Amino acid sequence: MGRITKAHGLKGGIKLELYTDDPDRRFTPGAEFTLQVPSDSPWSGKTLTIDELRWYNGHPVAFFEGVADRTAAETLARAILWVEQDADAETGEDDAWYDHQLVGLRVLRDGVEVGTVARVDHLPAQDLLAIDTPSRGEVLVPFVSAIVPTVDITAGTVTVTPPTGLFEDPEDTSRPETVTPTDREG
Repeated sequence: MGRITKAHGLKGGIKLELYTDDPDRRFTPGAEFTLQVPSDSPWSGKTLTIDELRWYNGHPVAFFEGVADRTAAETLARAILWVEQDADAETGEDDAWYDHQLVGLRVLRDGVEVGTVARVDHLPAQDLLAIDTPSRGEVLVPFVSAIVPTVDITAGTVTVTPPTGLFEDPEDTSRPETVTPTDREG
């Protein structure tokens, strides 16, 4: 759901980097998060329950139960927040999927399987599907409707219409060597 970046203020506020497009639904009072932290962290094996999510200058700041001051907040820096998710839950949108629904789907191009979705990379500009292919290894495909027009969870497929060169080497377009006339005797 997100990553804790650093403490904010003196009362236990924590700045977050969000990995969800619906923070108002995910970060409601009482929501519980599992923590991904190093095994030697005092937070290892523990969960956090949110009290409140506020926005300061466009940045989310969370307040969690049991994190009462800056010192406690600093011990959580760089922790990853996870939430338990029903694997069969729908996103509520026709053209949105959870990562776990996409990973493992067969990728089809012109009806021919070209690989399998290995993971989804979430970048600021757009999401990318990482496709494992037998011929080129990993191929990163922009997850936009122009290139990924169809996702069929039931059939277990993703249809792609990538530009030339994404799944194969571009055609050799080099020009043949030109021959220049030589000086003639005579």
